Amino acid sequence: MVEPILKDPSAESRLFAERAVMAGVLVLVTMLVVIARLVQLQIGSHAHLSTLSRYNHVRLEPLPPTRGLIYDANGILLADNYSSRSLELTPEEIRDLDATIAELGELIDIGEADLKRFARIRKLRRRFEAVPIRTNLTEEEVARFAVTGHRFPGVVVRAQPLRIYPLGEYTAHVLSYVGRINKQELERIDASNYAGTNHIGKGGVEKAHEALLHGTAGYCQVEVNAQGRALRVLKRKPPEAGQHLQLYLDSRLQQDAHAALGDRRGAVVAIDPGTGGVLALVSRPSFDPNLFVDGISSVDYKTLRDSPHKPLFNRAIRGQYPPGSTIKPFIGLGGLETDGGVTDAKWCPGYYRLPGHRHKYRCWNRWGHGTVTLEKAIVQSCDVYFYKLAQVMGIDRLHGFLAGFGFGTRTGIDLAGELGGLLPSRAWKLSARNQPWFIGETLLVGIGQGPFLATPLQLAVATAALAARRLIRPRVVRATGAPGSAVEREFPAQVRQLPVASRNLDRMIKSMVQVVRNRRGTAKGIRTKAYSIAGKTGTVQVFSIKQKERYRESEVAEHMRDHALFVAFAPVEDPRIAVAVIVENGGHGGAVAAPVARRVMDSYLLRMPPLAAVGEIADGQ
Repeated sequence: MVEPILKDPSAESRLFAERAVMAGVLVLVTMLVVIARLVQLQIGSHAHLSTLSRYNHVRLEPLPPTRGLIYDANGILLADNYSSRSLELTPEEIRDLDATIAELGELIDIGEADLKRFARIRKLRRRFEAVPIRTNLTEEEVARFAVTGHRFPGVVVRAQPLRIYPLGEYTAHVLSYVGRINKQELERIDASNYAGTNHIGKGGVEKAHEALLHGTAGYCQVEVNAQGRALRVLKRKPPEAGQHLQLYLDSRLQQDAHAALGDRRGAVVAIDPGTGGVLALVSRPSFDPNLFVDGISSVDYKTLRDSPHKPLFNRAIRGQYPPGSTIKPFIGLGGLETDGGVTDAKWCPGYYRLPGHRHKYRCWNRWGHGTVTLEKAIVQSCDVYFYKLAQVMGIDRLHGFLAGFGFGTRTGIDLAGELGGLLPSRAWKLSARNQPWFIGETLLVGIGQGPFLATPLQLAVATAALAARRLIRPRVVRATGAPGSAVEREFPAQVRQLPVASRNLDRMIKSMVQVVRNRRGTAKGIRTKAYSIAGKTGTVQVFSIKQKERYRESEVAEHMRDHALFVAFAPVEDPRIAVAVIVENGGHGGAVAAPVARRVMDSYLLRMPPLAAVGEIADGQ
């Protein structure tokens, strides 16, 4: 017999109540979670989500500014822009990036180099920023994409200006070039102002004046459909184009100076003494800056980088060389100013010995110059005279006086990458080498040797200071605005007076005139009746010679031969141009560097047709 199941109403009521409470708590917790999420979405993330919502139908596109143009002193275009079309991808709008790139590769030629560049640039950009995968599309490629472009959301063909340098290698070391923005540059620039811009100045005028040339970016609000296709423009803020620049540079003179150096390694700097404007700035060998604009190939870059002639190296503002005898007019002027005993004639037997020492400091003329005055020492470049003068002046007075002409510091030219040379002193040697200064080193400084280093630009600036009787900070850029435009604005010259007596300057300049005019002058080969020249030659040893050895150029390897230097200004009565020339391993300054300077001065002062060869300049001209 089965016993009946007895119900417990009170227990059932408790169980029901417990379950109802648990269900109520669960519902309450769920509602609180939902409410909290709604609060977070509606209040906390309102700005972000509304932006995303708007972005579903409104896209903000950057409008890059047009880069300013660069003109020479005569209005000739040195840096221009041309329109190029590029294929750009926005990663955020593409579901399968790899598949999209593969499909695009069937329409447009996308090489391995393009893919590597795309991957590199993509790392520097945010996901919502467009990244170019192919540039310089042909008309056929643009038409092909236009037909099937609707299949590729997030992919557009966009026109963008690219830089071109009409004179190529002739202006490479002045203007430099623009190139793709790298990671380091991205960290220091205003990213919003460079939105849509892929290039930035890498050196020279392009880098030094980037803020003027670049301009200000604009933007465009575009309404798009679900596929990302633009429907209409809602709002547009146009970009502000970069400012045009006018240079002091004379492009014809630049080309003639380039030709005057020929195939030799070296540099030429020409300055207007009246304004400080750089008329020519040449470094040879050079390179074609157009190779870098849209990304240079690894093969081309390796060729330039590994060349023993260093075409990428700007010798004019970064080459640091002993100034040699070109420094002697400044040493002589220092002697006149400081009463360094220059009024006394000195005997030159072909060498000089310090009292109590056996070491001979040799003159370039092993037979000696006999009795030498300051004028004769400048004209014939007697080393012994300047050994003795440097000893009397001492390194402290030498350093102080030469520093007044800008040696040992950067000139402050408006180009990127300038070096300041080295004007040695007691403090420098103690700091750099932890050694005391020796009197023998003072003698070497007196002839522009030893640790003394200067750039061709510094030599040109100092020579221009002699001509103008004041030190003017050199400038490449004369004004902003297109030539003849109403918005043209000229930069003022920065001038510092030289604390030198006029009578001493007159005496030194007369001596420099005789360097060219005198039949025993070291630059007599470039004298001319067309205009008067004041100059000074220099020859710099590349390696030391033992006391009993003689330097024979024909027996020395080309890369170990002396450097040839020359500085000059003309016309002496009304200086219009000051020139500094260095020819690496060229030999004697009077025979090699001086004719280069003469050809440059002829080009500017006489506007003659370019000479067929430097060697055509003969004695007596």
